[in-house]
Amino acid sequence: MNYTPKQIVTELDKYIVGQAKAKRAVAIALRNRYRRSQLPADSREEITPKNIVMSGPTGVGKTEIARRLAKLVGSPFVKVEATKYTEVGYVGRDVESMVRDLVEVAVRMVKDKKKKEVENKVMPIVEAKLVDALFQNRRVTEVEVNRDALLEELRSGKCEEENVEVVVLEAAKPMMAFGGNEISLGSMFEGLTPPKHKKKKLSVRHAREALLQEESDKIIDMDNVNEEAITLAEEQGIIFIDEIDKIIGKSQATNSADVSREGVQRDILPIVEGSTVPTKYGNVKTDFILFIAAGAFHVAKMEDMIPELQGRFPIRVELESLTKEDFKKILSTPKNAVTVQYSNLLKVDNINLIFKDDALDEIAEMAARENETSEDLGARRLHTIMESVLEDVSFNATGQHPMLDVVIDKTYVQNVFKDKTEKFDLKKYVL
Repeated sequence: MNYTPKQIVTELDKYIVGQAKAKRAVAIALRNRYRRSQLPADSREEITPKNIVMSGPTGVGKTEIARRLAKLVGSPFVKVEATKYTEVGYVGRDVESMVRDLVEVAVRMVKDKKKKEVENKVMPIVEAKLVDALFQNRRVTEVEVNRDALLEELRSGKCEEENVEVVVLEAAKPMMAFGGNEISLGSMFEGLTPPKHKKKKLSVRHAREALLQEESDKIIDMDNVNEEAITLAEEQGIIFIDEIDKIIGKSQATNSADVSREGVQRDILPIVEGSTVPTKYGNVKTDFILFIAAGAFHVAKMEDMIPELQGRFPIRVELESLTKEDFKKILSTPKNAVTVQYSNLLKVDNINLIFKDDALDEIAEMAARENETSEDLGARRLHTIMESVLEDVSFNATGQHPMLDVVIDKTYVQNVFKDKTEKFDLKKYVL
């Protein structure tokens, strides 16, 4: 990754409107990681990432900034809710599980990369098994079956939805939680018994995926995968701790006792400071993981966190509430704009949505006004309004008609809400 901070901000601008300060902060933090990676080993060990805490109302882009950032550079990323953790000694998830979650993501990323590297090597084996399965199918209905013709048909994608019977590995037993610790029943007895196979009826598409995974696992060295994944998590991992303001107990904000919340802060402290967390893949050092915390901070303030934890989040960024202009940009500018999402959905049912500029103005005006007069839901308010605007179209679209143009203009939007009072009653639509 060698994006410059300006390039990182430019990429984030494609998906997130406004919030220039937050984008600059995360862009610098990411670039500093690259700068650190270019230093000699002795200098590199002395430089730790500068963690970030973001404050701002819901729906203004806090989580999206962190998620897009990780996706941009291919870093392992997990989003966790601070409220799900409990102090050591209480029943519930311990804070170390966020690091274990990060390593799981890193292992999956490395396995996917290795799988692509060996795909060409194992594909002939997979194709041979699929041709055998297709041969058994066709022999029932056809007198003469040509395997070469079946292979050609398979490669051309003509039989992707045909069901075939293949022998695949039995899936591992699911995770179970005991007192906050998750234990995989399958991994407990791994190695003691040989892996079990069973016959399954699958479509060719899904059978190919299952067989590719199985054959790839046979030649991928899992020790190397685990080692590489731990390094990836340690050096490039990003942990996004949401709702951090909710674990600032009343003991800090209002001088009453609330031990468990402050205890969670104390438990998070060593993880953020730098410690070693044992996982089933090996020990993970958290010294160089980038932590981004976020919260609305309506009741409690950043200054109400325990001082030690405050010191571990030196970069503080305040995200601003969205304006009417921001809402209009969100409706039209990003690659995944709300209007584009709804247009793509309804095209499936032969509806071509056409949004006029005055309709976007009206929707943006309504979103800004409603956020001011009731709870500030940020960009999520747009989903509330858009669902109301398109409810009738979505309900009546069947796809059993030719492509129809549906024009959404200011008059259409006003007609939808003509029975609403000045303060729009939209709360029932909030997701």
